[in-house]
Amino acid sequence: MKIVRVKSCVYNLELTRPYTIAFETFDSAENIFAFIELEDGTIGIGAGAPIPLVTGETMKESEQVLADQLETHLVGKDIRNIHQLIRNFHQENANYPAACAAVDIALHDAFAKYLGIPLVDYLGRHHKSLPTSITIGIKSVAETLAEADEYVGQGFKILKIKTGKSLDEDIERTLKIREHVGKDVGVRIDANQGYSPKELTEYMGKTESANLEFLEQPLKGSHYADMFKVMEPLRKRCAADESLHSPKDALIMAAKPQPFGIYNIKLMKCGGILPARGIADIALLAGIDLMWGCMDESIVSISAALHAALASPATKYLDLDGSFDLAKDLVEGGFVLKDGFLSTNDRPGLGCELTTKIF
Repeated sequence: MKIVRVKSCVYNLELTRPYTIAFETFDSAENIFAFIELEDGTIGIGAGAPIPLVTGETMKESEQVLADQLETHLVGKDIRNIHQLIRNFHQENANYPAACAAVDIALHDAFAKYLGIPLVDYLGRHHKSLPTSITIGIKSVAETLAEADEYVGQGFKILKIKTGKSLDEDIERTLKIREHVGKDVGVRIDANQGYSPKELTEYMGKTESANLEFLEQPLKGSHYADMFKVMEPLRKRCAADESLHSPKDALIMAAKPQPFGIYNIKLMKCGGILPARGIADIALLAGIDLMWGCMDESIVSISAALHAALASPATKYLDLDGSFDLAKDLVEGGFVLKDGFLSTNDRPGLGCELTTKIF
């Protein structure tokens, strides 16, 4: 089954509310979309979210990559050679992982639709559904508690709190939110590289009573070896995010002693579903738990991450809330959110339906 047409475009999905993390404030959400059409009319949809500080590429660079190479790499090629098509594109464009992710996701969507099954069933379903956290950015204690009430009222069972700007304020917010939401709501922390080893140790010691699930990327991503300056029990409760971009990174950090007990896979960092599965396989063999995360992303790539997450036995945590605060999108469907749990909708492919004509 050959690919006959391709197209790409950039679309601002907009945010209903801005949010702040340790190194930046976000108030918009531009995504790049890739579309491929098979000779039977099947359309595969992919999306990427390039952010220079995370993926190392600008939107303009991603847009140029797809404009220049999408047709050359894909038109006339057989969708049944999906893995080779993905590897070829990634090999030439490894410095543009979000662009690669858009292509990878579109190919996976088209191939699973060609097979007539949900993508997760092609990948090998292991979980039916899992709870996702929902994120609260860096803000005052009062604003944090008000937003927590809103999300718990909507049925979410896990909150992820952004920290990393002020250690004392972080400790206060953490203790206050645990006191406020009670013991039945999970709380996890994302420091976005905001701490030193000493600060990490102090933070975890002073928030021990908060019974945190884990702490995501406490130290600079490129300095993951500094994690060995803290005790092993603490390291096992920390997740690698900015330190983890590829299966190669996963393999290096899997060697014992391990700097992290959890890997946070983001399709935008590693280049899509195929390399993400490579990371997941390494984590499974190394006894490392998996978290699947995201940025501000279309339902398309959030659904792709969910399908991949539900296919891995190592998956323990989801943080796939990146489409919840979007003002608009090019698709609908993709997943089912009920009482804080995410599941697929069991339509073929990603389960996403375009809301506008592409070809």
